[in-house]
Amino acid sequence: MPDFNLEELARGEGHTVVAGVDEAGRGPWAGPVVAGAVILDAETLNPALRFGLDDSKKLSPARRNELFELLGAEATIGVGCADVAEIDAVNILEATMRAMARAIDALGRRPDLALIDGNRAPPLPCKVRCVVGGDGKSLSIAAASIVAKVTRDRLMVELATRFPGYGWERNAGYGTAEHRDALMRLGVSDQHRRSYAPVRKMLGAVGA
Repeated sequence: MPDFNLEELARGEGHTVVAGVDEAGRGPWAGPVVAGAVILDAETLNPALRFGLDDSKKLSPARRNELFELLGAEATIGVGCADVAEIDAVNILEATMRAMARAIDALGRRPDLALIDGNRAPPLPCKVRCVVGGDGKSLSIAAASIVAKVTRDRLMVELATRFPGYGWERNAGYGTAEHRDALMRLGVSDQHRRSYAPVRKMLGAVGA
């Protein structure tokens, strides 16, 4: 379970304000990639968050939403996105780095250190420390993973109303059998990542 050990270590090094950063949506065939940045106050953190935060992938949708609402009331949160056009233009890794930088900017305060989930450091206006598997180690990163996941899932539900039939309200744009069958039946939408192989293959099949 995640804890505050990495944050406390950073503060012991003189980094007073520490943010956790994570993303959601690198793998889907459609929709934006979303990053979350979260600053938690260890001294006042609600026990429901201290003992309930975890890697978003390990939590049910209902539990993620519950924790998301608690975070909204107690934490400093920033969200950054990169849309499909940007993903296709610069590649998903670069788009993810940009989304993370935007999430930090959206915090409204500059952290001294950002704890980044993974092994790639985005260009940020503060010091950066990468943590592989960070959403299972750091409470701040776990919080960011929930913010990113819930925000992106809600965006995909909204997009599903504009582009019905792909099941994005259920599959969030990931390459499920439902999504693949709909792509064959309905074709490629404006929200599909044309640089991704399954989508590119579909475009080739229809001569687009």
